[in-house]
Amino acid sequence: MRMKLSIIAGAVALATAMTSAPPPAAAQDSIYIPLFTYRTGPFSGSGIYIAEGMRDYLEMLNQRDGGIGGVKLQLEECETGYDTKKGLECYEAVKDKKPVVINPWSTGITLPLIPRAAVDKIPVLSMAYGLSAAAVGDTFPWIFNPPATYWDGGSMILSYIAGKEGGGPEKLKGRTIGYIYLDAGFGKEPIPLFEQLSKDYGFTLKLYPVAGTEMQNQSSQWLNVRRDKPDYMIMYGWGALQPTAVKEAVKINYPMDKFISIWWPSEDDAAAGGDGSKGFKVLNWHAVGADFPAIADIKKHVTDKNLTQTDKNHIGKVLYNRGIYNSILIAEGIRNAQKLSGKKVVTGEDVRRGLETLNIDAARYKEMGLEGFAGPVKLTCQDHNGHFATYMQEWDGTKWVRLPGELKAMTDKVNPLLEAAAKDYTDKAGNWPKRTEACDKAS
Repeated sequence: MRMKLSIIAGAVALATAMTSAPPPAAAQDSIYIPLFTYRTGPFSGSGIYIAEGMRDYLEMLNQRDGGIGGVKLQLEECETGYDTKKGLECYEAVKDKKPVVINPWSTGITLPLIPRAAVDKIPVLSMAYGLSAAAVGDTFPWIFNPPATYWDGGSMILSYIAGKEGGGPEKLKGRTIGYIYLDAGFGKEPIPLFEQLSKDYGFTLKLYPVAGTEMQNQSSQWLNVRRDKPDYMIMYGWGALQPTAVKEAVKINYPMDKFISIWWPSEDDAAAGGDGSKGFKVLNWHAVGADFPAIADIKKHVTDKNLTQTDKNHIGKVLYNRGIYNSILIAEGIRNAQKLSGKKVVTGEDVRRGLETLNIDAARYKEMGLEGFAGPVKLTCQDHNGHFATYMQEWDGTKWVRLPGELKAMTDKVNPLLEAAAKDYTDKAGNWPKRTEACDKAS
């Protein structure tokens, strides 16, 4: 796809995009981290949790440790409403303040930033979302999407389904698998993978797109599901799409133990169907709950001191912890950049190196007060994702319950498709720059 970035200008638009008055350019003794968030609008049910966890973890580092490596983090939120135009306005508003990383928190916002990242020397962290092909670090040295791509997640769900059917991918043959998704960049992103695997393994794929303006009106899609009787349903949703889909599935008596989502539904989404939603399943790769020393420090240094907008009942919920995970990647990328560069106040170019050599092992999680919170993350120049394993969690009516076992991506299928997609992207973009960035060794 050819990406065309419209440069958004206008002082009024920029002023209204920011959640607070724009601060002066980042001070010499601080590290500037803008946070693209959406606490309002139709996606706020998901976005609020993410924004809370993401900001609270970084603010905890400021309050407890004085920042990272003795340097304060200058945090600033920009409200996007999950709207691509507003997201690009946010980018234009912050880029001259020398941010060390951008978190678009929207596939729609991520895509037009990909060509800009190398020009502006600002790494883009699209954690487990965005362009799956951006995992190919040799092609996209400024884009990072750990710990797994949407294509990895799709293949993991199919592996899980095959296992439920009693074997490997060959057990998918003759099955009908429905795919309900947000009819936007995010939901469309894994369709090529599903189409290819349907040919490889002989299952029938049924598509049920949901327009962003119709997320709370899915009756027609679920009437079609009732007619088609797919053996399993896969969901890639966000915001109001997810609780509506759960309610509609319950309404038509779809078997919830065969309704499986990518990693975005919250507890509120799962609970939307009442007792009927029991058995609904979702991928995840990190812990749910607040029983970690680092989260205790968030309470002590941030929420108990009212240095946040967080609803304290949200702490430890799955998407709050997802925001924490995102900020762990940011913080460790900065810490690693300081070590590599020998500088305390690092730049976007330094943090790109820090992310590219990220190596968070079990010992480091323990040092951070997050022992057992998530699996190791190790990135390289060639691999900006890692394609790490996930697990399945199931809704028991009141909470998420982790199911035993790990789910690994079908890398033999996914990786060649990612390489091909990366080449297709650059061919269509025309004159895509060859990588010139040095390749550091991971510590």
